[in-house]
Amino acid sequence: MDIAFYVTAAVTILATLLVITRHNPVHALLYLNVSLLSHAMLFYLLGASFAALLEIIIYAGAIMVLFIFVIMLLNLGKETAEQERKWLKWQVWAGPSLLAAVLFVELVILVSSSDGTAYEPAEVTPREVALSLFQVYLIGVELAAMLLMAAVVGAAHIGRHKRLVLHRFLKEEPEENVHEEEPVL
Repeated sequence: MDIAFYVTAAVTILATLLVITRHNPVHALLYLNVSLLSHAMLFYLLGASFAALLEIIIYAGAIMVLFIFVIMLLNLGKETAEQERKWLKWQVWAGPSLLAAVLFVELVILVSSSDGTAYEPAEVTPREVALSLFQVYLIGVELAAMLLMAAVVGAAHIGRHKRLVLHRFLKEEPEENVHEEEPVL
């Protein structure tokens, strides 16, 4: 278990550093997803399998969809079509795929180990998680929800493009025959 923990911790640190250092937001999101999956693997190794499942469902699933939606809002226009073609190259996906493959192989080895000493899961029911989230940590949950909503509204506002023409029929034609009168002195 110690080796698996250290390998997972190394993948987590490497993926998180790559999130911070990437200039392209889609590349950063790929590495962020790997980082969140490796956090789930750390929870699993520490015996909190329910927390690992919640990490995958909530963060690697729902929050990542929110981030992708925000990036899609910010990247509107014709020039992004060429940029998306560049993102679909295999070199972009090689790093995150390699790190995710390391985590997957590690998970398969841990689950298939027959001795049962790889991890000792703690019993945490969904009821206990819900009670702690909505009683003890209610203010934190509400603040996180408001922060995410503010981020989405801010991204939508930043990504909004000013349209000069709403429709081709509503476009005002410049008048060619109208000349400004010169002031009489």
